[in-house]
Amino acid sequence: MELHNVPRELRVPLSAWPDSSGIEAWIRITGDITAERYFTFMDSTVAACNLAGHPVDEYLLVHANPWILDTLRSHDYYNLAARGKTVTDPLSLVVFHRGDSLAVPDSLHRQRIRNLLRDVVVDVNIPAFQLLLLARGDTLLKAPVRVGRDEHAFLAVIDKSKSLRTPIGDGHIVRIARSPWYVNPRTGKRYKGTTRDDGVWTRMPEIPWLEPEIDGRRQGSLIHPTTNRETLGKAYSNGCVGTREDDAWTIYYHAPIGTRVRFRYDLREVVNGDTLVYADVYGIGQPVAP
Repeated sequence: MELHNVPRELRVPLSAWPDSSGIEAWIRITGDITAERYFTFMDSTVAACNLAGHPVDEYLLVHANPWILDTLRSHDYYNLAARGKTVTDPLSLVVFHRGDSLAVPDSLHRQRIRNLLRDVVVDVNIPAFQLLLLARGDTLLKAPVRVGRDEHAFLAVIDKSKSLRTPIGDGHIVRIARSPWYVNPRTGKRYKGTTRDDGVWTRMPEIPWLEPEIDGRRQGSLIHPTTNRETLGKAYSNGCVGTREDDAWTIYYHAPIGTRVRFRYDLREVVNGDTLVYADVYGIGQPVAP
C-alpha cells in the first residue's frame, strides 16, 4: 500500500514478507531519505501503516528498528568530526538508503514499547550538570548537560527580565517542537547557522526540542541540543537544559508528551557506593566541602 498525496520518493509500500518474531509487516524504502525530509517521511510512513491496519506511531517504529536511532546519533557533528568528516549541512545527511527495510511491530511488541515509554523519567541534577533517562530501575542514558546561568537578564522573546536559572521541581513534557527555530532569546534574532567549537560554520540541525512544565508552570526551560559541546558541564544557558546532539535524539525517542521530568538540585549523591559532592552553582544550598 502507498500514500499518493506525498512525493513519490516519500511513498511507503508495505510488504507482506514472511513474518519474524514481533514483526507484523515490513516497509520497503525505495529511495534515499535525507535528514531534511526525515520527519515528512516518518509521518507518511505512520499514516500508511495506520491506513493498512497497523496502528503505530513514530516512537513505535523507531524502537522496533533501533538502527534508526543509531543512525541519527551518528549524525552528530562532533561524532563525524572525530572520524575525520566535516559536515556543514547536517540536513543533507542520509538517514534511510534505498533498499532499507523497516519492521512494523506486532501488537505484543507495540505494547512492550508503550509500557517502557510509560515508565521513563527524565532526571536532571542541576549542580551535577547531568541528565539521566531512568526506567524500571535502569539507566537508559547518562548525559552531560549545560544549565541556566545564575543571573537575571532581559529576554526579547518574552519582553521582560527573568532569572536564567534552570527551575527546580517536578513536571511533565507538555510540548515537542520537531522542527524548532533557533532564536537568541536575548535579541529575538533567529539563527540560520552556527559556528562550532572548532570554528566551522554549519547549518542548524533539525533535532526536536522538548518543553516541560515544572510544578505546573511552563517556564521556558526547554531540553534541547547545543551545537557547542564546550558549554556542557557549565551554567551557561538562558535557562534551558542543553545536551549533545546525539543524546538529544535518544531523549526525544524516550520522552513523548506526558513523560515525567524531575529537575533537582542535589549537592551530594551516592553513585555506585561513592559519595559525589558538587559545587553549589546557584548558591541556594549549604556549600559542601569535598
